[in-house]
Amino acid sequence: MVASEVLPLSKTGGLADVAAALPRALARLGHEVVIFTPKYRGVRDGRVVHRGSVTLGGYRRDYALHEIPFGDGARILLVDCPDLYDRAGLYHERGVDYSDNPLRFAVLSAVAVEWAATQSPPVDVLHGHDWQAGLLPILARPLPGVATVFTVHNLAYQGTVDKHWVNDLGLSWHDFHPEGFEFHDRLSFLKAGLFYSQAITTVSPTYATEIQTPEVGEGFDGIVRARRERLTGILNGVDYDAWNPETDEYLPSHYSSRDFSGKARCTAALRRQMHLPDLGAPGQVPLIGLVSRMVEQKGLDLLTRLRRELLSIGAQFAVLGSGEPRYEQFWQSMAAEAPDRVSVQVGYDEPLAHLIEAGSDLFLMPSRFEPCGKK
Repeated sequence: MVASEVLPLSKTGGLADVAAALPRALARLGHEVVIFTPKYRGVRDGRVVHRGSVTLGGYRRDYALHEIPFGDGARILLVDCPDLYDRAGLYHERGVDYSDNPLRFAVLSAVAVEWAATQSPPVDVLHGHDWQAGLLPILARPLPGVATVFTVHNLAYQGTVDKHWVNDLGLSWHDFHPEGFEFHDRLSFLKAGLFYSQAITTVSPTYATEIQTPEVGEGFDGIVRARRERLTGILNGVDYDAWNPETDEYLPSHYSSRDFSGKARCTAALRRQMHLPDLGAPGQVPLIGLVSRMVEQKGLDLLTRLRRELLSIGAQFAVLGSGEPRYEQFWQSMAAEAPDRVSVQVGYDEPLAHLIEAGSDLFLMPSRFEPCGKK
């Protein structure tokens, strides 16, 4: 598998959760699963198992592979190439995408393909996740007998870049046409994954149907309809081992539907960590939690119109996430104006995410759409 983020090493959204849970589930069924993901800044080292170089067009990059056991028989191979991945963000800084993202994620797929070509017994399946792995089926063409799978987690993110990257990455202009990876005279990594993979999956049966419509297809509905015989919707779900309040390792106290007493202790711990005062008797001032990417898809633009209402409803807010600077700044300004009502942490913090889920009285989730929101 090739994924640009994998929990607990890196995360901006649900892709990281699936990229962690799916390999383990397959490994429990007896499959040998290896996940390739970048070694971003701050990700711990593993045992170096290989050093090599990869060439794409005019680019050549040296790399090392760090192996990390992942549980249930799955393994992670971290692609260590500091020039590409040792940065402050995964995809962008201060809301601006890295200009060399096409190279960064093409290299990730190319390393996985070169590794697969050397394995004995041979690799059966190469599975790419989202646009960042969209070139995987093209780069895998020289590998006979290797099946390719592509999973769309969110069709809104398409990896569409200037067509000069066709030359820069050593791709073929024979594929630059409407039945290939050309999209409005640009190169689309997502379209490459959709058109050249032998099988396509997405995160729910409903979303598989919806993305074939103009309303939800993000301009790709015709492309998806053309390959609908290869498309399967597989419902994502919560990892009950990781998010069980009876056993969750990140919680200061456990609780269940039979014994709810630990819930109050989680709420108190959340207030302490977020520096929110206890403003009344238990339950008098509800604590509302929000864990989200701060982007328009998640409905953050709707909340910016309700600033005064949010501050006057008699609740507190514990907010965790990152994304577009305007939404980060919105919550930061709310916290500055009403520190007893609003607390925000910008960034990724898995333990805090668990505490917010366990300790909040209510969840705020105004998403405009969710690919896995229903069956």
